[in-house]
Amino acid sequence: MPAPFAAIAFQLLFLSEIHRNIALNIVEVRLTECTQRLHDPSWKFARAQVPQLEGHVLELTDDAGFTGLGYAHAIPAITTHGAGARSALEWIRPVLLHRQIDSIASVMEELEVLLAFNFSVKAAVDMALHDLLGKRLGVPVSTLLGGRLRDAIPQSRILAIKAPSEMARKAEELVTAGYTQLKLKLSGDTALDIERVAAVRAAAGPATVLTLDPNQSYSCKQMMQAFSKMERHDIALIEQPVPASDTEGLALLTRTLPTAIEADESAQTVDDVFKLVTDRQADVINLKITKLGGIGRFMQAVHICEAGNVICRVGAAFGPALLQAMGAQVASVIKNLPYGCELSEHQHLNDDPFESLPVDNGLITVPTGPGGGLLYCNK
Repeated sequence: MPAPFAAIAFQLLFLSEIHRNIALNIVEVRLTECTQRLHDPSWKFARAQVPQLEGHVLELTDDAGFTGLGYAHAIPAITTHGAGARSALEWIRPVLLHRQIDSIASVMEELEVLLAFNFSVKAAVDMALHDLLGKRLGVPVSTLLGGRLRDAIPQSRILAIKAPSEMARKAEELVTAGYTQLKLKLSGDTALDIERVAAVRAAAGPATVLTLDPNQSYSCKQMMQAFSKMERHDIALIEQPVPASDTEGLALLTRTLPTAIEADESAQTVDDVFKLVTDRQADVINLKITKLGGIGRFMQAVHICEAGNVICRVGAAFGPALLQAMGAQVASVIKNLPYGCELSEHQHLNDDPFESLPVDNGLITVPTGPGGGLLYCNK
């Protein structure tokens, strides 16, 4: 029997045994603030400066004492603010109490009806449900998704917007630490961005893969003009150069430029992903559990991309090691990952309440423990 089907058969058998012998109800829903400072409080990208994160940890405990963990991502310029995340989690608490832990799909569909938007909050619930079921079955989340295709995930590290010389120094530091791919945040100031790219290439060396992320700060024609002067520095990919609503401009860049064009802010929902793939408006789509509203929606987007022969990449969602471990679990089941994922940004955050998720020579090893695979050390 092929491995994924064997794993599914095992899950079904194990679940049937649990149903016969033990109830599967959630009996406690707990929320804990998770504020994390950045090593560099001046860290910024084109749309905002991020001195700290104000997320929440969601704990779902069942009647056998197992606890599933999720994280509600809260950056105002990206998802929501901390108080908004907590308010939404409190609102849906009654929906979660006394539900069976294996009813993930029905819980998530109900949340779609009861709670508009709030994708990072829905993602926290979906993560916690998958983590709880994995722990109850004694298997990692990747097994619940059919089984991993890789044991380690290559990482790309992000260079925040700074002066060219400062970005170059950071690039050299990261390459020395073993990272083989770097992503430069750009500001939309063409002349200065060209200097940034040149300085980082000189510091990182010719073997390092460089990608760019203007975070919507360029127009289509401005990006074409800028790329003509950046191209000599061997750019592998440009992430979301134009405003999210300008999918025509994104498509024009995809057809015109010789480098890969990636959609991020233009791919906020599964419906967005479907349109981007159907009309081939991007070569690559940046997927995040927090952005799409959970593991279930994330996997729907992966399947759409794979069916349309569009590349997936698991992008950065700042947060604790738990969030990155869940990202590694889902990344491990994607067929093709030619570009580095961005699950190592927890390395520049303080106050992480979870067990360490190390990066070794630019790689994250997918945790093999049950659920997400990490312990909550704040308990």
